[in-house]
Amino acid sequence: MRTLPPFRCCLVVLAATVISVLLPLTASIRAADQGGLIAIALPGGKDGIGFDDLGFSSSLQKVLVPAGRTGTLDLIDPETRQVSSIGGFASSSQFGGGHGEGITSVDEGGGFLFVTDRTTKLLHMVDPKTRSVVASTRLASGPDYVRFVAEMNEIWVTQPGAQRIEVFSLPSRETSVPEHMRFIPVPGGPESLIIDHSRARAYTHLWRGVTIAIRLKDHSIVARWPNGCKGSRGIALDEKRGFLFAACDGGRLSVLDSNTGKIVGTAFSGEGIDIIAYSAKFGHVYLPGEASATMAIIRISSAGSADVLRTVRTVPGAHCATADNRGQVYVCDPSKGRLLLFKDAPA
Repeated sequence: MRTLPPFRCCLVVLAATVISVLLPLTASIRAADQGGLIAIALPGGKDGIGFDDLGFSSSLQKVLVPAGRTGTLDLIDPETRQVSSIGGFASSSQFGGGHGEGITSVDEGGGFLFVTDRTTKLLHMVDPKTRSVVASTRLASGPDYVRFVAEMNEIWVTQPGAQRIEVFSLPSRETSVPEHMRFIPVPGGPESLIIDHSRARAYTHLWRGVTIAIRLKDHSIVARWPNGCKGSRGIALDEKRGFLFAACDGGRLSVLDSNTGKIVGTAFSGEGIDIIAYSAKFGHVYLPGEASATMAIIRISSAGSADVLRTVRTVPGAHCATADNRGQVYVCDPSKGRLLLFKDAPA
């Protein structure tokens, strides 16, 4: 064995020390580039779940996850990340890909949770206190989004296959289940749905290039705005600042003035964009792309301009997201039937 001169020995030790410092640093940088995502497993989800519309309940302080084929509505505590489940919905033992099975959309209102089931074509009312389904009613056709309209005590369910929104009234002394009231025709749509209480409007997209505004009081379409999308997908709203966010499947985000419909900002990131999320706490839009396996964090200025702050790696198929009121974002991972949690921070 050859002995190294003293100065070479020192150089070797120094090099080894530098490498030992750099290796964990490199690992931490790699972890940061992948977003530092935290996996949250869901009951019965390991073989896959067809996620679609996720939500957050401000009254329950829970993330709401309609867990597709598992037959449960999962509630996640954002503080402890513990999962509790409400059952009683259609279930399937196998995940066939996509999100056409079981419950896929949820909203809250009037002390209830409203859940749509694509398998049974039912609208369910859930009492979160008793954790049980208290009423169910038949839908006219396959559902997509469900939203509660507090101003009118109505439940709106989008039915894109029939190009319409079905409107239900809440149960009353005369009825024990939500009752069909009427249809709102939406030729060429509807895709996505969000309620703007400040302006007494609902917003939804047509599949190609247009966002429409619907007056809550009389269900009439009062505006049609070009949104810059070849394929319109997700929607989000900054009600206080008056910005409506339209996501395009090709990776574009358009920021519209929700009073005039004018496009005031744009940003581009990812491919296969579907369901987006927004944090009013930080003024950030979260843009997940299932084809690019990324999620962009986009800052929205006071004037509506949009800038990509950061892009984190997710997983293929991660097409949907929601945000809580703590600066945390939850991204769906359909193939493994779980959510990936990203902890955001101010820019």
